[in-house]
Amino acid sequence: MHQELEGLVGDELSRPASAGAEALTRAILERHGDSVAAVLFYGSCLRRQSDEGVLDFYVLVDDYGAAYSSRWLRLANRLVPPNVFFLSLPRGPERGGDVGAGQTGLRCKYAVISRRDFEQGVSAASRLPYFWARFAQPARLLHARDDDSRRFAVRCCARSVVTLVRRLMVFLPADGDRQRFSPAALWQEAFRRTYGSELRTESDETVRAHYESEPDRYNACAGFALEVLEQEGFLDSLARRGPAFEVGLAARKRRAARIRWQLERPLGKALALVRLFKNTTTFGDWVPYILWKLERHTGKPIEVSERQRRHPFLFGWPVLARLLWQRDIF
Repeated sequence: MHQELEGLVGDELSRPASAGAEALTRAILERHGDSVAAVLFYGSCLRRQSDEGVLDFYVLVDDYGAAYSSRWLRLANRLVPPNVFFLSLPRGPERGGDVGAGQTGLRCKYAVISRRDFEQGVSAASRLPYFWARFAQPARLLHARDDDSRRFAVRCCARSVVTLVRRLMVFLPADGDRQRFSPAALWQEAFRRTYGSELRTESDETVRAHYESEPDRYNACAGFALEVLEQEGFLDSLARRGPAFEVGLAARKRRAARIRWQLERPLGKALALVRLFKNTTTFGDWVPYILWKLERHTGKPIEVSERQRRHPFLFGWPVLARLLWQRDIF
């Protein structure tokens, strides 16, 4: 792996996070104990540097048997990783019971995944962008059990950047075996496509805001990732032309990568829906959270009756059918 890329990612991961994120990390560790190798904090609350909303974490464990006493949770995590849980804490020094997903307090959702599944998920061999799309973006490493766990997290986050660039640079304009593009064009194309591969949509304004939040970071990551791809033989050549990159990539490789993405995209959508339903068994008070999340990503209010809130599997199908028909989540 590229030494400078790992150095950039390692420095980024080691930066401090908010007191709320630290408190939630401690609560996660209390739940899962010594099975936790690392805890990564990422997502919109990190970008906004805010504890308001629902914070996002990934919890890397040695294996699912050590993380759970429940056979169902172990099986679900192996079949369709990760398992996602909701956790909330009251604000202030005193801690009490959990509050609901729609109430105030420190709130997070955290995904549990084994080191093995995470490493495979951020690699170019992964059929889905679910993992590498998230960790090609900035994150914080709020817990590492030891130096090996820290190095593992850094290596996987750095590999996420390389995988994103490899998988999605092929959609930028090309002239035969040559491509010339700016880092901004690369990242914004990548964000559009990865968000579009899941049950979520983002406006062009939000996509631009992702890149513009840390342009120097994204520019540097793009350059380092392209150097890795040249070293690994994926690119035939690499040169800088002012602020842009010019790469040599065989047209047949580009076509194959595009076809692969189009074939795998429906699988990503289907698995996202499977995860959504699976998470209802682990998440706790999930209906208010799902409504908030859908409203945030669609930009549209979603009205449900009290009966639909209490019994979503029995009476929530008209709402889901309307969202599907309007193509708000597919």
